[in-house]
Amino acid sequence: MSPITHYFLLFRPYFSLDLGFQNYDRLDVMKKVWIYKRKNTKGWYVGWYESGKRKAKALPTKALAEHYRRIKYTQLNSDVFTGVVSIDWVQMKEEYSHYKQVKGDVQATLYETALTLSHFERLIGRLSSKQITQNTIDKFILDRGKEVKRSTLNKDIRNLKAFVRWCRKNRYLNGDIELSMLKEDERPVKSLSGTQIQELLTASLSYPALRMRILLALGTGLRRGDIESWRVSDLDFENCSVTTRSTKTRKSMGSRPVPVPIMAELKKYVSDLPPKQDKIFKRCFNKSRWDKVRQKVGLEDFKFHDLRKVFGSVLAQNGVSTVVIQKLLEHSSPDLTNKVYTNVDPVLHQAIDTMPAGDWLQVRIIDRTRKDPE
Repeated sequence: MSPITHYFLLFRPYFSLDLGFQNYDRLDVMKKVWIYKRKNTKGWYVGWYESGKRKAKALPTKALAEHYRRIKYTQLNSDVFTGVVSIDWVQMKEEYSHYKQVKGDVQATLYETALTLSHFERLIGRLSSKQITQNTIDKFILDRGKEVKRSTLNKDIRNLKAFVRWCRKNRYLNGDIELSMLKEDERPVKSLSGTQIQELLTASLSYPALRMRILLALGTGLRRGDIESWRVSDLDFENCSVTTRSTKTRKSMGSRPVPVPIMAELKKYVSDLPPKQDKIFKRCFNKSRWDKVRQKVGLEDFKFHDLRKVFGSVLAQNGVSTVVIQKLLEHSSPDLTNKVYTNVDPVLHQAIDTMPAGDWLQVRIIDRTRKDPE
């Protein structure tokens, strides 16, 4: 037996700690995630084992399935991966876009997010994940603040905050990056008086479709896009309600109440529609007609979306609680309802009415002929 063979046999037990054996042990720990197609079934599937059970998720495209596979792989092996992964800007944007689609965000949200990231790329550049620091974020906010108002800048900060949170979750960023919303100047809510509403409806008499849109916005507080999607089959004239679906929030209300007089006007309008027409408004919103109507009543700066704010303000003026107004406007936060969409707090009115202002204004008649005692 040669000395080398004798040495190997003598110290053989210690070779189990070799790096090669550690790699095999590590491969046993790593959990696999794979993508596959099913026969005679559309879409792609992501499969994995978790807690001893096989699980799967269906996705419409192969790109989304591959993206979800990477996310699930990172989640399942989070105890193995501990460092920060460096990734270039283009891949990071593409993965984040796929993540938002898998999450189910609406097209408007996807567009706003992509717009914010494009502004970041224009002002700061295409940075890798390790190059995104607190300094680069602060520089973007300062440079972007020179171009837009604070309200628009806050939208960019909100989108960037969600992006940074996603990067940190996927271990693309290391360190704490703070993003805070900027304080905005509070502006009074645009509302209309009863006389102004009557003038607006009178001015729109020559445009029946536009007038009906205005009535529905004033009576329901819905966004214009949601009103445009109404169908005759959604209406319940007997109970004065309508089934609505929000294209922005994806919330639905099976029986949204509509004021009785407005429902009566809507019934007359629907009766004049062609028999086979299901959509209430066949043609798109005519902005030029809306401009003529609002200019005719002296409301040049008044937007159609402001009718939604009028709805909230009128309810608040009549003592309706913020909780009810929030539900009707489909807001996620009562703060937004109070700050942006209501004009008067009924509690403040009740407090002011307790002031004895009438007693202060009572005139006391004094006999001027009498001399005051010295």
